Amino acid sequence: MNIVFLDRDTLPARALRFGFEHSYTEYPVTAPAQLAERIADADIVICNKVVFDRAAFAAAPRLKLVALTATGYDNIDLAAAQAAGVTVCNIRAYGNESVAEHAFMLLLALMRNLPAYQRDVAAGVWQNAPFFCHFGAPVRNLHGKTLAIFGRGNIGRTLAGYAQAFGMRVLWGEHRGAAMVREGYTAFDEALAQADAVSLHCPLNEHTRNMIGEHELQLMKPDAVLINVGRGGLADEQAVLAALKYGQLGGAGFDVLSQEPPREGNPLLSRLPNLIVTPHVAWASAEALENMTTILEANIEAFVAGTPQNTVSV
Repeated sequence: MNIVFLDRDTLPARALRFGFEHSYTEYPVTAPAQLAERIADADIVICNKVVFDRAAFAAAPRLKLVALTATGYDNIDLAAAQAAGVTVCNIRAYGNESVAEHAFMLLLALMRNLPAYQRDVAAGVWQNAPFFCHFGAPVRNLHGKTLAIFGRGNIGRTLAGYAQAFGMRVLWGEHRGAAMVREGYTAFDEALAQADAVSLHCPLNEHTRNMIGEHELQLMKPDAVLINVGRGGLADEQAVLAALKYGQLGGAGFDVLSQEPPREGNPLLSRLPNLIVTPHVAWASAEALENMTTILEANIEAFVAGTPQNTVSV
């Protein structure tokens, strides 16, 4: 088996190990113009964000498996893969705790207004305070607050457990525009209106793109906190920035943006005391990287053994 890893630098983990005879080539990154040449003789391709369209599959006549190093597969034309007889598998549930902990970190930091107090201390405000403490931005407990979670997958459920351990009430938000509200869910608008914090854990598609926009932000409490560690594009970033600036939103914590990396800028790359942006690293704890590597190896081993797992299809 000829294995080619097209964007190795997106998985900063240990070396891969396989128990079958194979040749292996890896590239730090692969540009679109380099793709056809690099996959021409590949039986198995490993990749994260490299786009595989119909032309890519046509350029790889030996290709049997695309092994993704991620859960998302929006970079793969699944219909073209099926037509070419190529199996596609992804990596599931490798970083539930990593992503949920990151979301919870952002939630806790924003409810306690950590960035604002870090700014004040760095500016010498505490040093010049008239007494022992400095009263700045409001500090709020999580206990007794309501968290609305949109996306009831593994990460959302893990986050719910953390929130409930801190004494929060958890609401599961229904889809925007849903004709009916499922049992155990709260209507979209109602969940937003009740929430002290909202956390997004949805896939990005035509139904969820900009699911939080100007109208939705106006439904929320003016001191509510918005967390997005799901996908860039779930929230209208310009509307979020305006809401933060004009007091319609208490805080925002984003690990994902609509363009990554944001080479041409982004509204949320602003220095605001109630805004935290991290560079899409919620998934990348040391433990999650090891889980991802182990599952990737297992996916490829299972495919070669004739028992494919974690496959995705049209």
